[in-house]
This record gives sequence, C-alpha cells and structure tokens, in this order.
Amino acid sequence: MTSELDVDEILHRLTLKEMATLLSLSDFWHTAEVPRLGIPAIRLSDGPNGVRGTKFFRGVPAACLTSGTGMGATFNTDLLVEAGELMAEEARHKGAHVVLGPTCNMQRGPLGGRGFESFSEDPVLSGMAAASVIQGIQKSGIAATIKHFVCNDLEDERRSVNSIVSERALREIYLLPFQLAIKHANPRCLMTAYNKVNGEHASQSKGLLTDVLREEWGWDGLVMSDWFGVYSVKAAIDAGLDLECPGPPVVRKIDTLVHEVSSREVAITVVHDRVRRVLELVKHALKSGVPVDGKEDAENNTAETAAFARRLASEAVVLLKNEGKLLPLKPAAKIAVVGPNAKFARIFGGGSASMTPYYAVDIYSGVQSKVDYAVPYALGCSIEKNLLDLGKLSVYDGKQGVRCRIYKEPADCPQRTLIDEFHLDSTKLSLFDYKNAQLEGNLFFMDFEGELHAEEACEYEFGVCCLGTTLLFLNDELFIDDKTHQKLRKGGMGVCTVGDVRARHLEKGEVVRFRIEFGSAPTLRAGDADADGGGFMHVTAMKKEREDDLIARAREVAAAADCVVLCLGTSPDWESEGFDRTTMDLPGAQDRLVEEVLSVNRNVVAVNLSGTPVAMPWIDQVPAVVQGWFNGMESGNAIADVLFGDVNPSGKLSLSFPRRLEDNPAFLTFRSNKGEVVYGEDVFVGYRYYDKVGRPPLFAFGHGLSYTSFGLQNLAVSITQTTLVATVDVTNQGDIPGKEVVQLYVSPPETSEVERPKKELKGFRKVLVQPHATETVSIEVPLRYASSYFDAERHQWSVEKGEYMVLVGNSSASPLLSAKYELTKAEFWTGL
Repeated sequence: MTSELDVDEILHRLTLKEMATLLSLSDFWHTAEVPRLGIPAIRLSDGPNGVRGTKFFRGVPAACLTSGTGMGATFNTDLLVEAGELMAEEARHKGAHVVLGPTCNMQRGPLGGRGFESFSEDPVLSGMAAASVIQGIQKSGIAATIKHFVCNDLEDERRSVNSIVSERALREIYLLPFQLAIKHANPRCLMTAYNKVNGEHASQSKGLLTDVLREEWGWDGLVMSDWFGVYSVKAAIDAGLDLECPGPPVVRKIDTLVHEVSSREVAITVVHDRVRRVLELVKHALKSGVPVDGKEDAENNTAETAAFARRLASEAVVLLKNEGKLLPLKPAAKIAVVGPNAKFARIFGGGSASMTPYYAVDIYSGVQSKVDYAVPYALGCSIEKNLLDLGKLSVYDGKQGVRCRIYKEPADCPQRTLIDEFHLDSTKLSLFDYKNAQLEGNLFFMDFEGELHAEEACEYEFGVCCLGTTLLFLNDELFIDDKTHQKLRKGGMGVCTVGDVRARHLEKGEVVRFRIEFGSAPTLRAGDADADGGGFMHVTAMKKEREDDLIARAREVAAAADCVVLCLGTSPDWESEGFDRTTMDLPGAQDRLVEEVLSVNRNVVAVNLSGTPVAMPWIDQVPAVVQGWFNGMESGNAIADVLFGDVNPSGKLSLSFPRRLEDNPAFLTFRSNKGEVVYGEDVFVGYRYYDKVGRPPLFAFGHGLSYTSFGLQNLAVSITQTTLVATVDVTNQGDIPGKEVVQLYVSPPETSEVERPKKELKGFRKVLVQPHATETVSIEVPLRYASSYFDAERHQWSVEKGEYMVLVGNSSASPLLSAKYELTKAEFWTGL
C-alpha cells in the first residue's frame, strides 16, 4: 500500500458499490477500506476535551483537558494552540487520524446540556478559540473537526427540533464562529448538527453546506454527520454531506445508494464529489505518519503532559470575588475543605466529553498538597442523581473493583460459553461498543462479583437501572430485580429502565458479597433497545445519610477552621449531552449548606465546579468566589495553585452569569415546543442582551479578578483601508506579576438602519505584566469584521458609514476607555 493516494486514478477505478461503501463509516470510529485499490481505513476519535480513542467501555486512559467554557475563559489563543498540539499528540497515541473537535456552538442561555463543551456566548471569542485549537491539532498532520454546524444549542429533542432563527442572527451569532475558524485555521473536517435550521435538517441543507460553506466561504474539507444524524439519502448527498457516521450506515445502505444512482435520483457526478472528499481525507491522514489500525496506548501520561494540563487549567480559573483579600490563602492558617465537589473530581461533563483520564486530582487533594497537616473535611450534602458507583466502593480478591465474566448464554443456562474475563473498577458501564470475535451480534451476558465492606453501622441504599436486564444478588439472595417487570423512562442518551432503589441495614465491618447478572440490550423486556450494541448498566450504592446530619458535620468542621474552602457545583449527572438542565439552582442542598457554613465561619471561599452558570443566592454573604469549571485531570492542583497564590488568577468569564434564570435572554424560548424552538432573542445573546435592556448580570462576560491590579490608559485607534488597530498601555499597579486580558468592543453608529447591540467584542489579547511595569498592547481587527452587521434584505454583510466607538477595558462591564473612528463610505461584502 502506498502512502500517497492518487485520488483521480482511484475515482476512475472504483465500482459504484465501493463508492457507496466509502460514503459512511464502517463502524463507530473507522472509515471504510477498499483493499483492492489500497484504500485503508482511518480512525476518528472524540475530542471535546481529550482524545478518548475507540472505546467507551474499558477505554484506554487519555489526557483529560479543560472543558470548552474553561478554555474560552483563558482568553489565551497561544495557550489554546498548545492545547491543540497536545490533543494531536494524544491522537497519535490513540492511533487516530481525525479528532472530533472542537465544539463551537453557542450558549444562548445557561441551561444547555452541552454548553460546557463550547467556548463562549460570544461568537468572536468562540471562533478565535476554535481556530487556535484547530491550528494546534493540525500542525502535525492530524485533522480537526469543527462541530456542530449549526444551531445545536440545546439538547431538548435535538434530532428533530427545528431551530427557527432570523438570517441576521444566524449569520452574526451562530455561523460567525465557524466562519472565523475557517478563515484563520481551515479545519479539515466539519460535523453537521442533529437539528433542523428553519425547517430543514442541517445535514441535508444545501443552503448551509453548499451555498454558505462551499461557495461563499470557499471551504473544501470533508463534511460528516453527527452520529446517527442523517435523515435522507438524496437530499443529504445533494446538499454536500460527504460521510454518514457511524457505520454500518442507517440511511446510506449500499443497495439503497446504488438504486438511487441507477434510477438517476442521485447523479453519479455528485457521488464522485462526495467520494473525492473522503479520499482526500484518507490521503491527508496517510501523510500524518499515524499507522492505520494502530494500537492505542496511555504512554503520553508524562510529566510534561501533566504540567501543561495544570497550566491550562490554572489559566481557566476565574476569581469572581475577593472581599477583604481573603485570597490567596496562607498555608499557616487552619483550612477546612467542605462540600460535594471536594473529594469528587468533577473534571468533565457527560456524554461525548466523558472519558477515562490518566488520573484525576480533586480539590481536597490539591489543598492537602499545599499544607503540612491533615486537612479537615466534610461532605456537607450529596448531589449524586443515582447514588455512587458500586464498583468504586467494592473489592474483589483484595483489589478495588469487581470481577467480570462475559458469556454467550444467560446465567440460568446449565452449560455456558465463557468468552471474556477481566477486572473492572466500575459498575456504571456503557456497553454499546463492546465487541468480541466470538459474538455474532450484540447479545451477551455479564456476571459480576465483589464485596462491599460497611464502614459504619447504617442503612445502605442500592440502585439498579439499565438498558438490558439486571439482577442484583446480596449474599446469594435476589435483592433487586430489573428484569421481570420493567418500565422504561427517558435517559440521558436514550431510554433506560426505571429500575429500583432498595435499602438494607449493615453493621459496621459487615461484608456483603454481591453478584450481578446482566443481559445486554437485546434482552430488554420493556420495549425495543434504543441503542447500538450492548446497552448499559448502572449498579450503584451509597450510605443513606440524613441531610441534617451531613450539614451538622459540615458546621462542626467549619466552626473549628480559620477558613473554609467550600466546594460546590454540578457534575456529569447534571450537565451532559442528551438533556438540558431545568434550573440554574445548585443541585441538592448546596445553597442550604452555604448558609449553614456561613453561620459558623464567615471566612468562606466558594469554589464552583460547573461548565455553565449556576445561581448564587448567597453571593452577598460569601467574601470570595472562584469559578473552577470542569477543568480536566489537573483541576484540583490548578485550583489549589490559585487559592494559595502560586498562580495569580487571570481567567475571565467566557459567558455571563445571570442573577436569576428568568433574567437570561432565552428564558422564554429555551426548549422545544412540539418540535420548534424560536431564537426569540435574535442577535441579543448574552451580554448583548444585558447591555441593551440595562439589566446587569450577577457577573459580566469578560469579568475576572487578579491578586494584583491593572490600569489601562493611552488608548489610540487608527484605521487603514482594511484594518482597525487599537493600542493601549497596561500598567501592573501591584507587587506581583500578573496577566490581564485587554478586551476591545465596538459600538455602531447612532444612525444605524437596524437595531444593533450597544457594543460587541471584536478583539482581545492577554498580556503578562511585571510589577509596576507597563506593557503596550496592540490589537488588530479586520475593519469589515469590526464594523459590519448582516443585512438580511440584501443577504450580505453591510458596513454602514458613520461614527463608530472603540471601547477597551478588562470586562464587558468595566469602565471602558473610548476612541472613535469614522467611515465615510458604505459597502456590502460576502464571504471570508
């Protein structure tokens, strides 16, 4: 097989069936191969915050990096290029030629289930962050995939919902990040969204995929669908969708596509165009040096990888509030750590972003590493939706976890065929991608064994739910039956059983032997399995503790400390692909926990781990607040570095935090109403809305404090025929080095023909300034991008003549330096 494919020659030699084969993946992660012509299969891998590889079940460990909103909060494009470079190196270790990231959708409001995956509510920050990550990924020949094109901004009925959006908002808010990423980074691949846009599924929209993407923007990469996001044969192929994902295809079945071509419903020339782009991607992949069908390994778990993950995470941390200079903490002080996110490392959100990390550092461990005494701790309350993973609480043969055996036949069969056996550290398993050469399909049976050792005398709750069938035995007695009488409910990624939760009293030191008998998805009795492959199983357990007792213990720990680090937030249970949040409120009793801790100790540092905004009704009483995001495997260390002042915080909010859910611009329309979602806020997303209606949010877009202070002065603005240039002096007025983010906004002429935002971010730059020093920062922005709005009447970008105001500061709500420029001639333009 040659490393250089002659695409034109191959196109002439392919049979129609071979071409049809190439237009979908062959399995979940690989393109199809045509050995006769030397066309190999290349590998794709998920990559919103780390390159997982080809497995959900028993995945090879990988580097887990900061989530999208955290990356956006760095406002550091150079750093994000480095993040992309690390993703590319990770891809090589996973044998992947294509990274399925970055995600570049918009946060219309705070409740989007996948909001944490994307960068920002602002299209310029989103587009430049995406471009930087793409540049890093593609430096060494790995292909990046920007997604999800376009308006995949909520999860509610995501495969069928119709996003109804004005052409102007579509262009200025939702398409602009993709436009900027293509202009500055030229990603090799693009993934379409599940949803409809103005009545047509994005994956079969000629207006989006051909008219805008191909012809107007001149982009010539490969367009793939999201997984199971193809809804037609002819419409999608004609529109420009090159690759159906995953395989074997649901829609582009070989015989169907051959029939469409032979009946002249689909033109062979269009098929050639689609196949050409697949072959061009394969050709590009072969040049990357990544072996085809390469092995996956975890050998990039190095000190260098850890150091970068920690540096990236620390720059993402945002200091929201610091009254009385409570931070940085002094190691000599007696510090207590309290809260449901203290000893649980909430390092990623749920769904495609989930993975098996090399390791995960929680906040408690990070704080403990900074002091020379045993840090007091209390849970305070629980935020687990489905109890804790029984496998994490159990042992088998002296090792944490359970023994798993997989058979062809069920447990009641007298003679069974054992096909697999291994040790697992979890009983919360996604099994849709389990494969075994001895299986002909997706039907298999798993037996698990382990022991639970009771730490104290109390009631323990056990829970079961699944996509398949599950029996849980305790000491050889059937305890929970999720097989005989099943009911279905909607789960995060499809359907699952309602299951059951039962309690059992255990004495301190009691050992409970348990056995789990699981049948894969085809054994489901309550209905048809709505999943590819083996389904999933969740078997969980937790001490049944009264909320009052947990909070009383937290009060006791807090009262004895000089300062309390109170670890709050959400988790993959609450922020995940597959569903949206229903409220901004912190889950569980966290708000009560804050009040109770404050009643005994006013020196509280609240650290919030969430991918998107949460309500903070206690904000006026808590002196110090830190936004820690879903911050990757080094999250605990990075947050501790900021808390103790080893790192001067420099993160800025990548999205506005409203005071109440009702205040956000999409409050009335952020859901599907019988298959429709109206983007009623139009172009007034995020800070654009708060500015326009004069309603200050709790924390503004771009806000973030430092342990030093900065002064901005001497703003100068000039324009050429093509470029706006702004320079400003940034002075560090304090005694320690620090990084400041200079943000450039532009206000439109007062004579504008249309209603426009009061100001819009057009450029930014992060700069390191030494104590009592001054750095001159220069920001250049293409003049058209700085000055335009999209004229829906002309279907073109419009540059109005008139006087524009340049506003420069360190947040969207900070005092802003201002200067003017004037355009004496109007113009219209299209494309990049």
